[in-house]
Amino acid sequence: MTIRKEIELVATAFVKAGDNSDVNLLEVVLHKDFRVISSEFMGKPGVTILDKKQYINNIRKGIFGGKPRKMKIEKIDFFETIATVKLRLESAENSFVSYNSLVLDVDDRWKLIHNIAVVKAKNES
Repeated sequence: MTIRKEIELVATAFVKAGDNSDVNLLEVVLHKDFRVISSEFMGKPGVTILDKKQYINNIRKGIFGGKPRKMKIEKIDFFETIATVKLRLESAENSFVSYNSLVLDVDDRWKLIHNIAVVKAKNES
């Protein structure tokens, strides 16, 4: 399998794990130091930062996630042990633009270490 395909599979697994509230899969694809950074997260002004534990707990509790989204990979870029993936996501309620950083971890698997996203309700102008 090519490096690009491995990265694409991890990015897809991340999105689908959120869509399906699959915290076990998230444990696999997220680096131990994973962070989400979001501007105007869930309608709150400013920037919100969640670590891996907070993110997974929010998925587990149904605070977010659990809704299917259409995903388009707009760009994958990588060099040796680092990669970035730009995603566009659409759910029934929201539109997302997500930039994701991945690293090749010590177990020789690609893992998401950083997700920065803007989420807009579709009824916002």
